[in-house]
Amino acid sequence: MSSDDLSVPALRGSQARHGAGHIARFLQLLPLLLFLGLLLYVGLNAPNFMSFVNLKLVLMQSLPVILCVIGLSTVVMAGGDDVVSGGIDLSIPATAVLCAGIVSVLTVAGLPLGLAMGLALAASLVIGVLNALLVTRLGMTPLLTTLAMFVAVIGVNNVVTERKRIDLTSEAIAALRNDFLGLPLGIWIVAIFCLGGFHLLHRSKWGLNLQAVGGSRDAAEISGIKTQRLIAQSYLVAAFMAFVTGFFILVRGNGFSTGTENNLMLEMVLATFLGAAFSPRRVVTLWGAVLGAVLVAAISIGLKTIGVNVFWTDLVKGALIVVVVAVSAISERVS
Repeated sequence: MSSDDLSVPALRGSQARHGAGHIARFLQLLPLLLFLGLLLYVGLNAPNFMSFVNLKLVLMQSLPVILCVIGLSTVVMAGGDDVVSGGIDLSIPATAVLCAGIVSVLTVAGLPLGLAMGLALAASLVIGVLNALLVTRLGMTPLLTTLAMFVAVIGVNNVVTERKRIDLTSEAIAALRNDFLGLPLGIWIVAIFCLGGFHLLHRSKWGLNLQAVGGSRDAAEISGIKTQRLIAQSYLVAAFMAFVTGFFILVRGNGFSTGTENNLMLEMVLATFLGAAFSPRRVVTLWGAVLGAVLVAAISIGLKTIGVNVFWTDLVKGALIVVVVAVSAISERVS
């Protein structure tokens, strides 16, 4: 057999791998392309969608989701971006709503805002510690652990708030809506959290070690990194971000309302894993998750603007989550 005959199968194998690589890249971009298509549809049907006033509204509506994705991105980077076996914290929205409920109930009862904030922070950190212990010490699956915690925290919140609407009474919290240099103060504060989170996760030694753990836990342990400690710390960061999110939930809803946690969880998960499409390595990054959160808010407001029923909007979000997860699984097989 000649050398030319031997080179034919090798050439075909190279072409097959090249073609599979193109298919994998297309699949990874598919969720982003779907989002851009939805944005284009909304932009063509809503005449004022791209106005400055509407874009400012989109940013304001996206603030709770942005804060949530900072926490979730931290956990995912520590545990890996596999939706089932990797790092995830579904309890963040419930914790945020609990913090909002505690602050609302206590301030209405006449307690100082500082004391209400301290108690809300303590509650959120307790939830973070419980998540960390269950995952790192007992070895429970993060997905099931935090989903169970989500349900439990919602139950606690229903007891605290009695499932009642509570109007916002604190001028300090309402001030987050006031303009500062042309934009609401809340946008500037969240921007500071994003910059701080980016430095912490992508520029600091702690963040690089965190990503090393999520990339390969065995390799990280061999190199001397204390993986369990970092994973536990990621849940505490997520709990703290849930605490901060609680105040922006109060701002967005002009007070406390029940039932906001479900939609917040949906948007948080969608934005975080959609953001992986912006990463060259197709992994969860903070800046990608933040951009995903803004896109999700834009889709929600855009569909509402053109008169799409809220139930159809939730269906679209749910379908997009399925697409993001399915594409991730298929692209791994193809590549």
